[in-house]
Amino acid sequence: MIRIKLSELLGKHKMTQKALADAAGIRPATVSKMYYEEVKRVEIEQLNRICKVFGCSIADLLEYVPDEQTSAE
Repeated sequence: MIRIKLSELLGKHKMTQKALADAAGIRPATVSKMYYEEVKRVEIEQLNRICKVFGCSIADLLEYVPDEQTSAE
């Protein structure tokens, strides 16, 4: 699964969701869904804007975490 580490970035930069939405030109509801990792798809342009605001790379914003596999034994 892909984790969106937006909450970590906002905390690190002491920024509110509203401030990010304003700075990145993204709807506050979209930022909130990203923050709580409830979003199903993300536009590349939104990721670009967030990285630009924070001066970070995509790896600082997204993280791949392997799904736990259950064995059928």
